[in-house]
Amino acid sequence: MLAAQTSRREIHMSTIKVKDGTTIYYKDWGSGPVVTFSHGWPLNSDAWDAQLYFLAENGFRVVAHDRRGHGRSSQAWSGNDMNGYADDLAAVIEALDLKDATLVGHSTGGGEVARYIGRHGTKRVAAAVLIAAVPPIMVKSATNPEGIPIEVFDQLRSSLKKDRSQFYQDFALPFYGANRPGANVSQGTLDQFWLWSMQGGLKNIYDCIKAFSETDFTEDLKKFDVPTLIIHGEDDQIVPINDTGRKSAKLIKGAKEIYYPGLPHGLTATNAEQVNTDLLEFLKPVRKARRAA
Repeated sequence: MLAAQTSRREIHMSTIKVKDGTTIYYKDWGSGPVVTFSHGWPLNSDAWDAQLYFLAENGFRVVAHDRRGHGRSSQAWSGNDMNGYADDLAAVIEALDLKDATLVGHSTGGGEVARYIGRHGTKRVAAAVLIAAVPPIMVKSATNPEGIPIEVFDQLRSSLKKDRSQFYQDFALPFYGANRPGANVSQGTLDQFWLWSMQGGLKNIYDCIKAFSETDFTEDLKKFDVPTLIIHGEDDQIVPINDTGRKSAKLIKGAKEIYYPGLPHGLTATNAEQVNTDLLEFLKPVRKARRAA
């Protein structure tokens, strides 16, 4: 009898296997209009929990995955580039048959969203949100003289290989603005950054530096043809607003911009309530259209 009951029981694992055999973990909460979330480097989908819980409680279905090599997804040796990340996102969207989704990306995740639209279009997309995102391009070059020198990213790679545990502890401070006078960032917030980062594979996290810093998303951004919100903290020490957020806004026709004075890169954690409020306001027309349909 027990064996028969077990055979009839539906066993659901929150993972999919993509075409190269990599296993991608995802969480899928709530019901209603779909919102997907792509996380920043070197974290995982848990970094979105404040937004996921809030929006699920407010009538949305929220889906967030761990990027390959991060969190609970498998640590693939290859595919650790923006094309691979975008295709993994597409695989999750297609496996769950998500339609009219709003794609939200933070930092590297913003690049993932941009490359997804560049490669896969907006057939399944209703809107997009880029939060403290890396597009259009971070690294300094002849065509991007205002960018960050490659030596900065080389130092990230060197520190990561030398002592990644200490590197993550140090990196969390500017990530959340905890190194600023008067900052009120809990030790728990800093500790969870370390914990999430340590779950990623060294090779994957290392390769991702090149992906988020050297990928040019200019042509991807030009393909945005859905309502788009750009959110950025004006005291972002990791992805400076003038090099990214404001430049992206000029490339996306009709983009709505919200810039927060004094807020850091990790604003989805340090100022979750403010970000959640603005996200919900942006999403209200999407929810209204879904109900009308």
